[in-house]
Amino acid sequence: MATRIEADLVIPGSGDPIPNGCVVLEGEVITYAGPIEGAPRAGPSETTVSVPAVIPGLWDCHAHFTGARSLSMEEQIYTSNSVALIRSVKDAEAALRAGVTSVRELGGHGIYLSRAVNEGSIPGPHIYAAGGLLSTTGGHADAHAFPIEFVQYWANLREVPAPCDGVPSCLLAVRKVLRLGASVVKVCASGGVLSDLDNPQHQQFSDEELRAIVEEAARAERVVAAHCHGRAGIMAALRAGVRTIEHGTWLDEEAADLMVEKGALLVPTLSVDGLLEGGAQSDMPQIWLEKARKVLEQVQVSMRLAVRRKVPIAMGTDIFLSGGTAPVHWGTNGGELALMVEKMGMAPLEAIRSATALAPQTLGPQAPKSGQLRTGFLADVIAVAEDPLKRIRVLGEPDHIIQVWKDGRLVVDRTPPGSARR
Repeated sequence: MATRIEADLVIPGSGDPIPNGCVVLEGEVITYAGPIEGAPRAGPSETTVSVPAVIPGLWDCHAHFTGARSLSMEEQIYTSNSVALIRSVKDAEAALRAGVTSVRELGGHGIYLSRAVNEGSIPGPHIYAAGGLLSTTGGHADAHAFPIEFVQYWANLREVPAPCDGVPSCLLAVRKVLRLGASVVKVCASGGVLSDLDNPQHQQFSDEELRAIVEEAARAERVVAAHCHGRAGIMAALRAGVRTIEHGTWLDEEAADLMVEKGALLVPTLSVDGLLEGGAQSDMPQIWLEKARKVLEQVQVSMRLAVRRKVPIAMGTDIFLSGGTAPVHWGTNGGELALMVEKMGMAPLEAIRSATALAPQTLGPQAPKSGQLRTGFLADVIAVAEDPLKRIRVLGEPDHIIQVWKDGRLVVDRTPPGSARR
């Protein structure tokens, strides 16, 4: 049965908005999107709804289903996989109910959640998962407070890569995440903030190791997402051929121009700043706070530079805490778009494009035909209670995401009784 969505405004993801538009869904795909005057006649069995605005389902291109309730690495290690997965099930549902129909999950339990979502056992977005983070010994994804032997044991227990050093070890790590079914490979090319001993501005993997990781992933038609704060890590990752730069805190003009030249995408993750600035700071060790302060001083300058240099940008939040009590949590994903407008200087239409039409490109050859309201594209669509071009913050308010279709099926419906539907 077909669904006909008539809207005061259709924002197709790519291209100009269409006033007085119409989107028709049939099965799992879109069969029409354009002016209502050109839409096919409604059939007798077709459901018709009228809404203020309709856009493609949102993508969050950098997030983590960890099931963690605090920043404590000890708590994350001590929490059983079963408990973390159960928590993550609710997080996946919260994302979908907020209009996020696709998530590129860069380290966490997404590799398992995706199977349950795909088979229809639980509600959730499409999940394209990395399966684990590749890190050097002593790098950002190493648990520095624990003996390395324990870290290796814990990684094996959870079927994620242990810290890897040297080309053979890096190749094995890539093959391990591919064995899990990873859609993308995640590598920590620089130090990070929420880790004890590494400096965010330092390059971690060598150029040779990074090239080996990218080439091995490419043999399986996967691309590499590179966690990078410092310029050295950014440049090394780009030289190696990564597809995306995550965070990009110390991006400069040379790095921005190289991204444009290579067609690499930036995923800024501004939402995590709310975690660093907010109440979660009471849980943070002093070394984390010091690194967070330096990152927060720099990030807005670099992100505005990226916009000026026309770097392709995809929306990502870096949400990683479970439940609804953290300053940044699942279901608030769309709030990233307002930050991109306010802090980066993006136009609302460009911010929406970053979360829709551009977002699938972060998966390279694994990209689905998604993120646009176009004939033949996947019928992931959301209806919004007001025009997001006039108030972009509405996309971060789940109660104003009035309907969500995933694969052409209505999975969220907040329309009030008696609203326009026939």
